[in-house]
Amino acid sequence: MRLNSFLTLAFLLIAFASSFSANGYKKYQNCVVMAEQSQNQIAVVQVKTGEIIWNWKASESTIPPEQYAWFTNPSDAKVVYNGNYVLMCASGGGCALIRLADKKIMFYAKAGHNPHSIELLPDGNIVCAASTGNCLTIFKTDTLHFPNQLIQHSFFCNFAHNVVWDKKRELLWTGDMNKIRSFKYSFSNDEATLQAVDSLKFDDESGHDLFPVPGKDELYFTANTKAWILDVRNLKLNEIKTNYRSIKSISAQSKGKTPLISLPKEQWWTDELIDLNGKLILRIPGLKIYKARWIVDNSFSYPKHDRFRICP
Repeated sequence: MRLNSFLTLAFLLIAFASSFSANGYKKYQNCVVMAEQSQNQIAVVQVKTGEIIWNWKASESTIPPEQYAWFTNPSDAKVVYNGNYVLMCASGGGCALIRLADKKIMFYAKAGHNPHSIELLPDGNIVCAASTGNCLTIFKTDTLHFPNQLIQHSFFCNFAHNVVWDKKRELLWTGDMNKIRSFKYSFSNDEATLQAVDSLKFDDESGHDLFPVPGKDELYFTANTKAWILDVRNLKLNEIKTNYRSIKSISAQSKGKTPLISLPKEQWWTDELIDLNGKLILRIPGLKIYKARWIVDNSFSYPKHDRFRICP
């Protein structure tokens, strides 16, 4: 009887662990992940039905109440690790890596200085772009000692609003006021370095969103008045023809199909998502959506079948 119970428990544990390595992108087909500020939540929404099928709030998690304020006004969300985890940051200063299956917090920290974007690095560390602090902050993703014993390093980046890892070239891309820049990243003996590589000036005041075009060697890039596609191979910007300004986020389902944008209707948020021609894709009255992204496999940034890594 004990052997049967042990085997049953072992089977359940294996099945539970396997659920985290399965392809989460298939589970969330035709869904978007959004940084939503009316309820200070990260939400996954099925676009066809408009139903919120998953959400996470600091106030409903294991985070202590005195740290809830770190997660006010979520500002970015990206699905990572083969579609099984979500990476987020908030203007209140916080950032976190959360497992979708059970909402377990794998890591969280206070970056401070109004974080606007976040990215997963190839060694499992996390980088956060903060606009008020004019910095990129790299965190060692120590899953045992957060948030009180952190190893972090900050680097100057003027009006930092975005950050994307380029797997092929092993570069970190970001907007630096009116330039797009790339850096070589390294982390050794708890010390991080960012070494400048390329720089491209653009014709606008400051950059906002930067995100891969699925299946292509390109990045969407938005600024105060314009939007472009960055040809990464040739370091060339090709302007997107649109009448919209101040696009907060832009993403596509596959090879540029169905680009989805969040465009402020009131101050910096919206309750709807549209395409570049103004066609409505999703509306949920009452929400304050800051950024929203299609949940698709991001082969520009992450390896195929990428799995959660614990940083030694």
